[in-house]
Amino acid sequence: MASKTQPFLTDIKTLRRRAREHIHRGAITAGYKADRETVLKLLNEALATEIVCVLRYKYHYYMASGINAKSIADEFLQHANEEQGHADLISQRITQLEGAPNLSPDGLLTRSHSEYVEGDDLVDMIKEDLVAERIAIESYSEMIRYIGDGDPTTRRMMEEILAMEEEHAEDLSTMLADLGHKGEPAKPRAAKR
Repeated sequence: MASKTQPFLTDIKTLRRRAREHIHRGAITAGYKADRETVLKLLNEALATEIVCVLRYKYHYYMASGINAKSIADEFLQHANEEQGHADLISQRITQLEGAPNLSPDGLLTRSHSEYVEGDDLVDMIKEDLVAERIAIESYSEMIRYIGDGDPTTRRMMEEILAMEEEHAEDLSTMLADLGHKGEPAKPRAAKR
């Protein structure tokens, strides 16, 4: 609750003066409270994670085969496109924070939180994608907690990406269950009693 002696918002004259003081800093104002260098490092790690996910999903899209391959391959392609959208959002935010998105293939796998694992068959592909989504969910959740109120725009963007990663994980989990019901065991069934 704001005290009666301190106004809720900074007075207009002060806001206008501050906005003009460091105009070259673009979106970064005096109200930015996060450690920008750390946020840029985290965002570049998230960018690498998204790029690796795009590559893995694209590989799985082209290599999917078998009786259930068409619908699953279509889902792989949709996920690849959504991951590319995440990479674009993250790159844009990095530049807004006066950073440079690290799109270099050199060291991509060491910057990425997820791995690039191709899988031997459709079930393995789904499992590897699910593992990668679970890694992204965990690491993005940690990033969001770290950023907190210091950078609400980055936090909100990462929360939206996190929600999509959770949706991807649910889709993949459902695919594994569906494959098991169609005679291609994705996981061992419980013994009947």
